[in-house]
Amino acid sequence: MSLILQRRAYGGVLFLLTFLAIAALTRLALSARAVFESGLEPALLPKAFFIGLLYDTLTACYFALPFTLYWLVVPDRIYLHRWHKPVIYAGHIAALFILLFTAAAEWVFWDEFGTRFNFIAVDYLVYTHEVIGNIQESYPLPAIFAALFALTLLVFFALKGPIDRSLRNTSTLGRRAPAAAIFLLIPAVGIVAVDGSGAQIGDNRYANELAGNGIYDFFAAFRNNQLDYPSFYRTVDSTEALDRLKGLLAEKHARFVGQENEDIRRDIVAQGPEKRLNVVLITVESLSASYLGSFGNPGNLTPNLDKLAQESLLFTNLYATGTRTVRGLEALTLSLPPTPGQSIVKRPNNGNLFSTGFIFREKGYDTRFIYGGFGYFDNMNEFFAGNGFDIVDRASMDKDEIHFANVWGIADEDLFAKTLKEMDASYARGKPSFNMLMTTSNHRPYTYPEGRIDIPSHTGKFGGVKYTDYAIGQFIEQARSKPWFDDTVFVIVADHCASSAGKTKLPVDKYQIPLIVYSPKHIQPGRVTQLASQIDVPPTLLGLLNFSYQTKFYGHDILQSDDSQARAFISNYQELGLLKNGKLTVLSPKENSETLAVDAGSRESTLTTPDPGLLQEAITYYQTASDLYNHHHYGRLN
Repeated sequence: MSLILQRRAYGGVLFLLTFLAIAALTRLALSARAVFESGLEPALLPKAFFIGLLYDTLTACYFALPFTLYWLVVPDRIYLHRWHKPVIYAGHIAALFILLFTAAAEWVFWDEFGTRFNFIAVDYLVYTHEVIGNIQESYPLPAIFAALFALTLLVFFALKGPIDRSLRNTSTLGRRAPAAAIFLLIPAVGIVAVDGSGAQIGDNRYANELAGNGIYDFFAAFRNNQLDYPSFYRTVDSTEALDRLKGLLAEKHARFVGQENEDIRRDIVAQGPEKRLNVVLITVESLSASYLGSFGNPGNLTPNLDKLAQESLLFTNLYATGTRTVRGLEALTLSLPPTPGQSIVKRPNNGNLFSTGFIFREKGYDTRFIYGGFGYFDNMNEFFAGNGFDIVDRASMDKDEIHFANVWGIADEDLFAKTLKEMDASYARGKPSFNMLMTTSNHRPYTYPEGRIDIPSHTGKFGGVKYTDYAIGQFIEQARSKPWFDDTVFVIVADHCASSAGKTKLPVDKYQIPLIVYSPKHIQPGRVTQLASQIDVPPTLLGLLNFSYQTKFYGHDILQSDDSQARAFISNYQELGLLKNGKLTVLSPKENSETLAVDAGSRESTLTTPDPGLLQEAITYYQTASDLYNHHHYGRLN
């Protein structure tokens, strides 16, 4: 082996050791954060580091494949030529910079999402304008790149001597082949025998994340960002599942009308006349319930929302379905449990689904999706345009309508000013309007017009929350002067929480979001404490309007359902959870499942004995949701 290492393979081994060192230091830095921020037990770290070393080694060999093939096939007359040395130097410098840049990016990604790279990172590659702009506005990039390049050169010159020695030895293809075979064999075995499940070393999510490798996880997510439910999750007979689903969807004010087994259409029959009120559904970026004083926050971050909550119908036990904006928009538009992998908003052929847009449009409403950014991001424009909405986004706004913007979108106050104009236009035509808004200011880089609140722009999440609260308060006050105000329902809800990071895969407390329904002339203030899901918002809103309509929604009218129907759906892109009766049933790939007891006060989760009934219910909801969508039975016209 020593003879082999004296030749070209020496450079390969040197690269492998450098990769492992950077990966280990990255893991060490992230583990220090995890122990400090989450209470991760240090006893789990040795196992995480050992499994992590295996993934690091495999990833290093993947990463080194082009270099291995290069030093295997290039003949000595080229490899030992004096002009070849700068090429090797440049290759090493580029590889070192990529590794160090990736380590820094992992730190930033962990800060934002509490995980290694996952499918979110893959998504972000598609939307380079927004993502690069966000990074430019959030971090001092010139200084960071200068520091990384300086560190790259420092490491390179420390390795330059061994690199030079690897360029001095003659060799033949036959003598290089054994070392190359080792570097090529490891990735070959890894492709066949290894997947990301090996990093699942226990119940602590942080430990599982630390046991992985960011580069490996990135490419695994790229390959697996859509999951076919029956291929990966526990299933039951499809006919049995649909029969059980109809029992779960049954309500006292609904009647099934479909004859086919997979037809879940029901007629919702309201008592009394419909209330043809305008609706403003404000979906607030990353508004965790924990930010509001109404939910116990002492920081006075949301004075306007807290005041509004006292005058509104406040739902205090509502949970987001996922961790991304597109998941929240999916739930609020389709009233469908989250399906594994990518949100339906981002999937192809996702138009003409059963949606709130079509329900309101069929009632004679103007229907709009109003977004402060460019709606091509996350495929939002295509999704909403295909499901009953007109699009109003940044591209359709005049320059004089935009007074402040960052890469994600215009300031929330400009978004609300545009909404007032659109609603004025509908009123002038004598038509009610359904306006679904998506805010952007409570998103990194957390920049907004100065002088609005007592927290300077670009200083963090709390400023973003308080500015959005300011903009909503200003919007409500401006709306009071409009002739349509008394006949309008304002609905304020979050798309998801600010963070989904926690000790478990699905930390229940990190999914709680507020729901405020305000219409002083039509809706009595009060508090609703029943457990509910984000998918319950559409039927609850339609119930408040006393609409009679045909539905395929999975959600319940919270105000008409009983305690036996109270449940919530929470998920990430792989784990699918059903929260009910104080227990969280989680379905995972490879047909795995587990049940956790959820403390009513702290919402901390601990493993408990599985509940067969809740497991069947979870499978029923998620299996049928995937089947009905994938087999085109959740459409508007079928």
